[in-house]
Amino acid sequence: MKTLITSILILFISLSAVAQQADISGKVQNNITKEVIPYVTVSIQDRNSKTIAAGVTDDHGIFRFEGLPIGKMTIFFSYIGYQNYSMPLEITSGKPKIELGTISLYTDAVQLNAVEINGQKSSISLKLDKKVFEVGKDVLSQNGSAHDVLNGVPSVTVSPTGGISLRGNSGVLVLINGRQSGLTQSNSLDQIAADQIERVEVITNPSSRYDASGSAGIINIILKKNKKSGFSGQVRLVAGSPNDSRLNPSINFKSDKINIFSNFGTRSSDYVGLYTTNQSTMNNGMPNYLNHVQNEDRHDDGKLIYLGSDYYIDEHRTATAAFLKNATQDDDKTQLFYDYSSINNPKDSVLTREGKSLEKRDYNQLELNYTQTFKQPVKKWTIDLQYDWWNSDKNWNLATQRTYPDVLTYPGIRTRSIGNSKDLLIQSDFIQPIDTVSVVEIGVKTELRKVSSQFLAEQEQENIWTIYQDIDNDLNYTETISSAYAQYSNKARRFNYMLGLRTEFTKIAITDIKNTYNDDKKYNRLFPTVNLGYKFEASTLQLNYSKRINRPSLYALYPFNELTDLNAQYIGNPDLNPSYTDVFELAFLKTWKKFTLNPSLYYQWESGYIQDFTYRENDIFFTTPINIQHEIRSGIELSTLYNPLKWLQVNLEMNFYHFKQKGNYKEENLDYEGKTFTGRLSTQVKLPSKFSFQGRYNFRGAQQNAQTKNNALQSLDFGLSKTLLKDKATLVFDVSNAFDLRQNKSTTADTDYYIIRNSIPNAARYRLSFVYRFNLTDPKAIRQANSANRN
Repeated sequence: MKTLITSILILFISLSAVAQQADISGKVQNNITKEVIPYVTVSIQDRNSKTIAAGVTDDHGIFRFEGLPIGKMTIFFSYIGYQNYSMPLEITSGKPKIELGTISLYTDAVQLNAVEINGQKSSISLKLDKKVFEVGKDVLSQNGSAHDVLNGVPSVTVSPTGGISLRGNSGVLVLINGRQSGLTQSNSLDQIAADQIERVEVITNPSSRYDASGSAGIINIILKKNKKSGFSGQVRLVAGSPNDSRLNPSINFKSDKINIFSNFGTRSSDYVGLYTTNQSTMNNGMPNYLNHVQNEDRHDDGKLIYLGSDYYIDEHRTATAAFLKNATQDDDKTQLFYDYSSINNPKDSVLTREGKSLEKRDYNQLELNYTQTFKQPVKKWTIDLQYDWWNSDKNWNLATQRTYPDVLTYPGIRTRSIGNSKDLLIQSDFIQPIDTVSVVEIGVKTELRKVSSQFLAEQEQENIWTIYQDIDNDLNYTETISSAYAQYSNKARRFNYMLGLRTEFTKIAITDIKNTYNDDKKYNRLFPTVNLGYKFEASTLQLNYSKRINRPSLYALYPFNELTDLNAQYIGNPDLNPSYTDVFELAFLKTWKKFTLNPSLYYQWESGYIQDFTYRENDIFFTTPINIQHEIRSGIELSTLYNPLKWLQVNLEMNFYHFKQKGNYKEENLDYEGKTFTGRLSTQVKLPSKFSFQGRYNFRGAQQNAQTKNNALQSLDFGLSKTLLKDKATLVFDVSNAFDLRQNKSTTADTDYYIIRNSIPNAARYRLSFVYRFNLTDPKAIRQANSANRN
């Protein structure tokens, strides 16, 4: 009996001790700048100086400990460059959850003066939920545009014509500072200087806080903001061949109450393109042939200004206003050569066409943000308002002449396209911690867009311009997207999860003056997301699911087509519908001292898949986007980062996927099954005397669908940089598309024709740049601008 009573008492005491265990949490920040400090070592010791718990702060400076026993103890904080800090801690039975609030660490001036930092953050950070590409550390990205930057980002590919794809899928949403922008439309990204970009985030399986757009995922481009007190900035000069002249100054100012950031850019660039086509068609059972050569000489002038300010109302409230203006003028010249022949007549006729184009574009964006943080860590409320407006005016003049068998001048043709857009976005997000390990996030968003486009084609007849082929029409497009989301995240020791649900209601209207296109569409969908993660000692395993939508771009919807080429035209499809994708991904991340391994398995089912369809009508080949039944894609992706030596870094990534497409259009069966492989190898070498070298090789295997086969595509880039003037200046020389390797060869075939094309939109480019920085090593730190909800 005594033994039984003793056992019951022991069990009761044990249960009481378990019941009296406590959880503690808090946040660590810099005492002056108020910036959170990630990866701070936090440890807890009992009265006998025995460590009972240890860990590090996360990316937000947050630390949490669970299941701590009652009693008196001490908590310690340590981080390189900061003074060690400790404080007593007492856990009582009446306080199972303890919030320590914000812990401020003071910089250790003595230690900072004594330690010399020889290393630098790697240009590519491989994280489980996203990959982060640091632009400033990449030699090859410093001289060019956003397209040059994206060409070096893991999983991302930029085609010779500027099309962006993620894991071989073009259904990708591109954001600027976490927001949609007109700068991501068409080739506008080429107007953003690489120097204005701080980093690029690749999110292959976004949570519900992000827009559901983009069946492949999200690419988020973060523009630079200043981080130093007082005045700071830099000036960059670029010269290249073919001509690529750029001037990019950046001047910033920061104090206790205000942070002013600005970036400016002016550029003058020439692009040399070459396109060749060999074509065979059947007419009345007889083959006809065409050899076609197109030479392009494109000249672009651009001016960009990005100006904004953060105002610190108090310790927890910040207001931000920013304005972006991007004005460009393109002056293009095109020469087209047509050589027609047949079996009966080896040289039937020869035609030439010269085209001159002038286009002016003006894009503006106003951004307002209010951010409020709270004493409770993680808790945050943000309100964002963004207003975009842009306009464009493009004129083409075409002169056509037959030079064989006799000389004949055809009537001149001119076209004019005028477009403008207004886009208003309002968004609010709120993050509320429930306890030390669980968080609830909610948000609402509304986006209103109005776009108009006028297109006119005229032909000259006896010095009188008349409408050509009845092409004179105005089209208006309006779009309203209202959305809301909620998600819940929690953690149970090594296991963490996040469950989210987003709803988006879309209303679209397309009308034109001639009533040729008159369509109203409404669709409402739920987009669930599931993120599951388990942390081992030095690795992480995660399983993700999300449902995505891929809305057609404006370029794909507009039915107006340019008449530059006599033989081929691209026309939009106003009847195009969005596609929906279910995405599953299993990812693993393992980090050693010198090696990081990040393999992923993914599966995508996309219904209503959008692809281009080519058909022949009146001896002209038209290409238009269409919806097919579905595409199923499954693949494996591998990203690695290897630092065998302090002066050597090697990045290797590979992506292999299998796809199966099903559908038909115009009574043509478009079912097809295939596979492809992409890879990228990049190496950076630190040389003596502060030289650095980088080389990058890109490879995309052959791709094919039911109509078109694209041959393998490869390119080679390399660059050399030199730091000088006591690290205040850098000189960079780089070569893109070395040896003109980047050539897109394709074959499109049907029962009565085949077309072989070779496209080289951009010839090899050689650039030299010089950048000078001032006040970027100021040891005084004030306060970093609040990034709000943009990330």
